[in-house]
Amino acid sequence: MKSKTVFLCSNCGSESPKWAGRCPACGQWNTLEEYTPPTASSGKSSTPSALRNAPKAKRLSEINTDEALRFTTGLGELDRVLGGGAVRGSLVLVSGAPGIGKSTLLLQICAQIALEQKVLYVSGEESESQLKLRAQRLGVKQESLFLLCETNLDDILASADQLKPEVLIVDSIQTLYTEDKPASAGSVSQVRDCTLKLLQYSKSSGITVFVVGHINKEGAIAGPKVLEHMVDCVLYFEGEAHTAYRLLRAAKNRFGSTNEIGVFEMREKGLTEVPNPSELLLSGRPTGTPGTCVACVMEGSRPVLAEVQALVSYSPLSMPRRSCNGFDYNRAGMLFAVLEKRGGLRLSNNDVYVNVVGGLRLDEPAADLAVAIAVASSAQDKPLPDTLAAIGEVGLTGEIRAVDRMEQRLAEMQRLGFTQCIIPRSGTRDIVAPKGLELLRAKNIREAIAVSF
Repeated sequence: MKSKTVFLCSNCGSESPKWAGRCPACGQWNTLEEYTPPTASSGKSSTPSALRNAPKAKRLSEINTDEALRFTTGLGELDRVLGGGAVRGSLVLVSGAPGIGKSTLLLQICAQIALEQKVLYVSGEESESQLKLRAQRLGVKQESLFLLCETNLDDILASADQLKPEVLIVDSIQTLYTEDKPASAGSVSQVRDCTLKLLQYSKSSGITVFVVGHINKEGAIAGPKVLEHMVDCVLYFEGEAHTAYRLLRAAKNRFGSTNEIGVFEMREKGLTEVPNPSELLLSGRPTGTPGTCVACVMEGSRPVLAEVQALVSYSPLSMPRRSCNGFDYNRAGMLFAVLEKRGGLRLSNNDVYVNVVGGLRLDEPAADLAVAIAVASSAQDKPLPDTLAAIGEVGLTGEIRAVDRMEQRLAEMQRLGFTQCIIPRSGTRDIVAPKGLELLRAKNIREAIAVSF
């Protein structure tokens, strides 16, 4: 029986029986692409369900948890993001902008994993000689690492069956194709079916599979949206083009938290781990300069200190500019309104710029107070003490609210040499300051500005 052709949206993954210029589900234009779903063979479909070899269900108590043991990748920052290490039989998608270092990261973990396990690295974008040159530059020369330059997925799986590696790395999913589909490599149907085959292979064989995925110009993973739903873990490798630092985040993780981040530095011989990102983000901080304050946010279980900079400048325009880099624009607008209404600052005729140094993005409300104090410092042109930091959430009435895990944040500040920290007065009565750190408690934003200078 001939398969019925449908049209699949590359943005949301919904199916449509006919082509349209606009997706009826998500409303995006020119995202519907032709897709032919796989069909079972006629012999199998005509077999009665009672005569089939149906898989036998197991009791929960009968399942052996040893099959899902984790193993280390050799990079502590990657293990942290994965939730303590890679899980056997899982499918991990690593995405990022071109040239950010995805292939370098995976080749480096090959060098560590190949010390104890057999690894197959498949590349559809580079030749064997190019891979050898990059491996030599990174110092990768393990005998248990095997390279294969192939784009036919059926041949790749056949080679993996012969070699029987513990880890399979595919770079990248957009270059693979299967002979079952007439579409070209990188199309919606090829990406979807190739990912499905890799998923079935990893679950049936217990092999851990890492897959590289490119991103489009909007910053999303190229291909159908269902690609992210099929895999077990989605990692985003981020970084500015003009800096050497890279951040690894988990957008999805079935075996761990999605709040952890990994920090790397790109050097001549590959990526190096940054176990203490707070010192990295605060290095080069100006002293005695107005408009800078230190915030402390929790990235998973790790407190991270970041420098928040603000610039308030008079504007002759009827609508002054508001710009934010590394902080939510709408939340910053709320803080500006609270500072003007409750803090006594006049910002309506000034341009206000907010920047988080180091490429870090502060999404936690605990950074509100540091942003507000940095703006107040720049507006009044008064520098803050270099050893002062701030933690707290700012409400619309100007009150400062407590945040969770305050003890861990204060301990990190004390470790890095800070002597004063502004914290909320409410909800912190039981907080004991670490030795050498003075706590400045404030009830509202006006009090916080008063004790800052």
